Amino acid sequence: MTNKTLCFAFFFMFFAYLNYVPIPGNIEEPWKVRIVDAGMKISSLMAILLENMGLMKFEEFFVMLMGVQDTRPVSDENITVIDTDFGDIPVRLYLPKRKSERQRPGIIHIHGGAYVLGSFKSLSYDSMNRKTANKLDAVVIAPDYRLAPQHLFPAAIEDCIFVIKFFLQEKVLEKYGVDPTRICISGDSSGGALAAAATQLLKDDPEYKNKIKAQTLIYPKLQTIDTLTPSYREYEHGPFLSRKVAITLACLYLSEDKELSKTVLRNAHVPQESQHLFKFVNWSDLLPEKYKKNHIYTEPVFGNLNASHPGLMDSRVSPLLVNDSQLQKLPLTYILTCEHDILRDDGLIYVTRLRNVGVPITHDHIEDGIHGAMLFSTAPLHLQLGLRLIDKYITWLKENL
Repeated sequence: MTNKTLCFAFFFMFFAYLNYVPIPGNIEEPWKVRIVDAGMKISSLMAILLENMGLMKFEEFFVMLMGVQDTRPVSDENITVIDTDFGDIPVRLYLPKRKSERQRPGIIHIHGGAYVLGSFKSLSYDSMNRKTANKLDAVVIAPDYRLAPQHLFPAAIEDCIFVIKFFLQEKVLEKYGVDPTRICISGDSSGGALAAAATQLLKDDPEYKNKIKAQTLIYPKLQTIDTLTPSYREYEHGPFLSRKVAITLACLYLSEDKELSKTVLRNAHVPQESQHLFKFVNWSDLLPEKYKKNHIYTEPVFGNLNASHPGLMDSRVSPLLVNDSQLQKLPLTYILTCEHDILRDDGLIYVTRLRNVGVPITHDHIEDGIHGAMLFSTAPLHLQLGLRLIDKYITWLKENL
């Protein structure tokens, strides 16, 4: 009887959300987006319920859901897919089968998931990386970096840096027929933060500074210093990604202390000695006027968490916090932002700052876009939006890499 009651409650809540949660008017395929949004909201409620009952932690429920989508390394007529290790870090390789008269470009794509979820095994990432390798005749590398909360900061960025440096070895590039002058680091969401941070770190390294041709950042998460930018306020409840879920999960990369996420949700976590960093994410100066609307800028409230959570103010977590002289070193850049996304302003601010220092950049802003759209590019519930974003990403790589 209890199981039947839970199932009834789940479907009742699902259809309630499906019918009554507002969806932006310009959204393509609104009924599909409603299903995606309702599914995410119900999953969040179920995760909270199961944690309160002591059955599993909040993040474990999402890990379980994501695991259902895992795929095996299946090759096809065009691409050889291999699961292997670079050092002790798992990677999935996508190697074109057709003969090539010249060396191929190499793309390292770092998956998203708030540092807690996701894998190169996920159907959506496997499909996207396979399509990228096929369309571009490129070698694609997808690392499975260590995830939080089992592995706290800086485990994820350290793994990503290791994989990139391993791949950039002359003998490895030669083994896979990769052109050392055509290397791109790519990432989406929190993977975009890891890609941006990795690119910054490698550009500061004399041995690697000339080995990265481009970076591509898809609706990236680029800072934790201000979680009340206009986009965080306007899309606090989604669609798909809510402010509370995003912060709750992402904070697990920095600490398992539940109080941290509560403090960040209040935007009261920045230590006073880090006040000088506000200028790097001050949306009142760095956002285009159309996105400021009627919002009033207020500085984050000072907290005193830096000693116990040093990652909060670290540019390896928040790539927006580096100074302009470091940004000037960055390579050719592609940034894709979505209008209906709490992380919209992170990307827009980075675009402004990169342009201000002369970095060659292409920016696509998707007016009907939602966060995570690329995750819904496969059956059974694929969004045309997701396919459109992947096509934009691949087209830019084809023209610039």
